[in-house]
Amino acid sequence: MTRRRGRHGLPPSHRLRWALVALPVIALVALQLNRALPAPVVRLAVATTSAAASGDPPKLPWPMTGEAAVAVPDRGLLIQSGPEDPVPVASLTKIMTAYLILRDHPLSPTTQGPTVALNDDDQNEAQDDEVSGATEVPVQPGEVLTERQLLDGLLVRSANNFADVLAQWDAGSVPAFVARMNATATTLGMRKTHYVDANGLHPQSVSTAGDELRVAVDAMAMPAFAAIVSQSTIVLPIAGSMPNYVSSIGTDGIVGVKSGFTQAAMGCLVMAAHRSVAGRTVLVMAAVTGQPGITPLDTANTADVSLVDAVAGDLSVRSILSRTAMAATVATSWHDGVTADPARTVTLLTWPGDVVHLSFTPAHVPVGARAGTLAGTLVISDGAERVSVGVRTTASVTGPPLSWKLKRG
Repeated sequence: MTRRRGRHGLPPSHRLRWALVALPVIALVALQLNRALPAPVVRLAVATTSAAASGDPPKLPWPMTGEAAVAVPDRGLLIQSGPEDPVPVASLTKIMTAYLILRDHPLSPTTQGPTVALNDDDQNEAQDDEVSGATEVPVQPGEVLTERQLLDGLLVRSANNFADVLAQWDAGSVPAFVARMNATATTLGMRKTHYVDANGLHPQSVSTAGDELRVAVDAMAMPAFAAIVSQSTIVLPIAGSMPNYVSSIGTDGIVGVKSGFTQAAMGCLVMAAHRSVAGRTVLVMAAVTGQPGITPLDTANTADVSLVDAVAGDLSVRSILSRTAMAATVATSWHDGVTADPARTVTLLTWPGDVVHLSFTPAHVPVGARAGTLAGTLVISDGAERVSVGVRTTASVTGPPLSWKLKRG
């Protein structure tokens, strides 16, 4: 008797057994092929810290007497000559006065702002300052000056009477304004500063070179303040044309900021100057207090210029991360992955001994992502200078081969 065969040459019973074996295999293969793929893993491929500039911080030409400090706002760098004690700072006090006025009543570099009418008391104060030898700007009752004109006289001509006019206009009284000055000093980290007046005539208005730079750096970030202190002369309605007490402003890249002198304080000067570092214009600041000599302000000016030049000479602009550097990798379970490079070369202004810090935030990179896909964001910081740059894949993130799909566990 002959066994009946089907159309494909197998008996029906054999076809059934084949189906019972083949169907689970087919189902398993289908399951493997359709399982979700593990997401690519993005990892940083560079060190999180690195030396930006080798060597020890340089020795600076600190003055033999008094206190001194230097600052580079772009770097967040502030260096003091040594331990500081609070000392009288004379008209450097007016930096805080102007800073508070501009914070409460902002101006653009070219606007005049609101007006203030002057009275008999304002004229009497100006006359008293003149008799005592204190710096002042003559005024008349009924004269109307703008906020900008008052700030010009305060900062450029160091008018003690204008400090009180502005304080009363802002806070209602000089004592109320001085209380705000001290509160602001605390906020700015000026731990060795205490004011008793708005103009610095009183020897108990004390600070340090480092503290004065702290407020001056913030003040110079205000465009109106920077514009005011960069003027070599000002013109006021009654007083006429008056030169800046910082006679070097406008020369050798010097753009501010304020001098001060009393017998208790001697020569004090906060200076800001532009210097070129590898083709990049950098603001460098220096402050000195207690400078002696026949002309104490000239002594202070010489000391500040020497410090500014020394600091600028030790700064450098360095490439921290090249555009072609491998910054990250995008790895998959079936392949070592692809590299990801920065979108641009990163350079920083550096100081000897600096340590650069890097932080990385990975992005989601799907399988099949094309070359140029954002793989994450890298933040490079050195002091106050921070640069954020995107990191992008250099090739496509391809899917797995069929063999990997079938063999994976």
